[in-house]
Amino acid sequence: MQLYLIKSGPGCGKSTMMKQLAQLSQGPVQRIHCSSDPNSLDGVVFCDKQAAILDATAPHTMEPLAPGADEIVVSLYHTISVEALHPHREEIRALFARNASLRSRAARYIASAGSLLLDSRRAEACSTDFEKARKYVKRLCARLMPRKNGTGSEQIRLLSAITPQGPVFYGGTIRAMADRYVIFRDEYGAASRFLMEQIHGEALARGYQIITCPCALHPEDKIDHILIPELRLAFVTDNSWHPVSLPGQQAVRCTRFLDRTNLSGFRARLRFNSRAAQELIQQASALMASAKSCHDELESYYRAAVDFTAVEQVTRDCARMLGLVSPHAPEQLGD
Repeated sequence: MQLYLIKSGPGCGKSTMMKQLAQLSQGPVQRIHCSSDPNSLDGVVFCDKQAAILDATAPHTMEPLAPGADEIVVSLYHTISVEALHPHREEIRALFARNASLRSRAARYIASAGSLLLDSRRAEACSTDFEKARKYVKRLCARLMPRKNGTGSEQIRLLSAITPQGPVFYGGTIRAMADRYVIFRDEYGAASRFLMEQIHGEALARGYQIITCPCALHPEDKIDHILIPELRLAFVTDNSWHPVSLPGQQAVRCTRFLDRTNLSGFRARLRFNSRAAQELIQQASALMASAKSCHDELESYYRAAVDFTAVEQVTRDCARMLGLVSPHAPEQLGD
């Protein structure tokens, strides 16, 4: 995939540029939203062009590994007036530092919440009949996923995140890409994690292109959702962090795979973990809201120093490089 890496300061038009390019596309696009501000974009994937444009600045800095071959740097630094920013350099430095400190504290709170929820998952695992779950997946996949030739492939996408507004879940993506849904209702995650891992393996072995959606709190080792666009089929995890209500869904209560008597022995531990994790997430969201206020203040300084006419010219150049407009098309952009 050809990557376009945008380099600039806060409030300099990166998100607006990506929104405009997404609007110009005649093919399918995937919009990657910012967890610090879900109204802004961190990236856009142009699926039919095997290309993507990304915000490559902190806190998700990306540097080109093969400049010009795999990545093209789209710099907006030349649009910023140094003279306009220089008188405010002390305030700007202080805001950058405070923003980073608040984000770091929020990340620690989220990690702590994740540790508690992992403990709950391990407690549930002690009561889960994994062999029964494995046999269930075999029957389910044989019924819903006819075997194809070859091996499948996958994309990774997050559909949920902790944000300044609290947990956000983009259930609309699932409704847009599927008409059939299998919903696994599982509050603690051990049974649904195993089911999703088995479905993931089956879907790839049966030759399907899938979109794998990891858990926002445990992205490295837990899958929350799997989308198979070719079949218009989605396997979705439902819990209090991202409750799911979809039309015509097949709901599977994961308690069917549990020894409830054994699980009841962990009730106090599970209840404590849930309450404490909820409190940590609330505090993390509050810290992220404070960080966003710092970022908004930073943006006010930078917006006053940016030549947005020059930014629009870079956007037009990107549109041409991406093949979104004809090289000889009039120079205009969408709203």
